[in-house]
Amino acid sequence: MIQRMVRASSLDVSVYEEVEHDQSATMQAFQVMVLVSILAGIGQGIGSGGISGLLLGVLGSLAGWALWSFLTYMIGTRIFSGTATYGELLRTIGFANAPGVFLIFSFIPLIGGLIVITVAIWTLISGVLAVRQALDISTVNAIITCGIGWLVKFIIFLIIGFFAFIF
Repeated sequence: MIQRMVRASSLDVSVYEEVEHDQSATMQAFQVMVLVSILAGIGQGIGSGGISGLLLGVLGSLAGWALWSFLTYMIGTRIFSGTATYGELLRTIGFANAPGVFLIFSFIPLIGGLIVITVAIWTLISGVLAVRQALDISTVNAIITCGIGWLVKFIIFLIIGFFAFIF
């Protein structure tokens, strides 16, 4: 699993082909997401000074993975006629999130925000490769699929955050 995470973080497209076809890698992708989620939660928890930041980071990362995988599946298969299953996207996108391990450092003053932005861009690039390989679509279509998926996910999270803040 660690080797696959390193390869995914190195933008090695062959790892996405491997995990796409390896149904046993679904558990590994889940483990990647749990690890990334915990590390992101720790970084957020340290930065916000509480356990609620940790829990929010963990839950947000896991929910974001499931949601982004579903959105890219729907967009990629319905609009661009991609040929993947939801499970294939869960696996490839799970490994595409491997750069998220660096979010543990997001609490560092002055550079924490830069780390978050860098990881977000890195993950988006990894996600485009993962989606392209899983759906067997062009890079341009994968960029559009990921961009729309991220935008919709962002809007959904904003709405949830807004209502959580109100209540």
